[in-house]
Amino acid sequence: MNTPAHTTVMDLFRLDGNAALVTGASRGLGRALAIALAEAGADILAVDIGDLDQVAKEVRARGVHCATRTADLSNLTPDTAAELISWAKAELRPPTILVNNAGIIRRGPAIETPAADWSAVLDLNLTTPFLLSQAFAQAALDDNAAASIINIASINSFQGGMEVPSYAASKHGILGLTRALANEWAPQRIRVNAIAPGYMETEFTAAHREDPARAENMLRRIPAGTWGRPEDLAGAAVFLASAASAYVTGTALSVDGGWLSR
Repeated sequence: MNTPAHTTVMDLFRLDGNAALVTGASRGLGRALAIALAEAGADILAVDIGDLDQVAKEVRARGVHCATRTADLSNLTPDTAAELISWAKAELRPPTILVNNAGIIRRGPAIETPAADWSAVLDLNLTTPFLLSQAFAQAALDDNAAASIINIASINSFQGGMEVPSYAASKHGILGLTRALANEWAPQRIRVNAIAPGYMETEFTAAHREDPARAENMLRRIPAGTWGRPEDLAGAAVFLASAASAYVTGTALSVDGGWLSR
């Protein structure tokens, strides 16, 4: 990562001169993460299968550049991952921050989970982050650049949940991948960390929030007593992307209102 000359602690959190590639950036957590990094001064490379016009407008309103790429990241290959990093370099500058946020969930009893659903979730939630991290790290090594990878894990990285076997497996995998890559790449100044959100107000939790009895039980379990908002991840993302966390790698930062401590 490119870091400015530091005069105060707050300067450590600035991302001026850096570019961040954020997947799943059109809505929900991805949109909030892109905006947070933009507010800290990073240019944004927003990638998603959905419409990116609104997030691009919001990012540019923060006074930074934004390039967008509509792409389906499922069934990613090493070649297409490398091409995406090449696109990012050509559009703005070599990215020094990668946020692996794109993901899906398939709900249902394990006994009834189709193999196709299992494969689709593991593919996008785990294989795609690995291949993108691989291509991103190779580019950083070629440029001899320090860099930060932020994987979006989950509280289901630490527990099994109910009727989400493929999602829980993929998020356990993300936690292991984060630690494995951190171990290998720390000597090359590539840090790899994860954010583990709790129950946030996104489409992933709509089924929970729309069931009054279930919502009440879940809120009772959360010490903070409220659902999280995508914007609640902003501070964690800026911290892990910036020089403020220069000696932090291989960790997972839970942003869950205390759910895991209960």
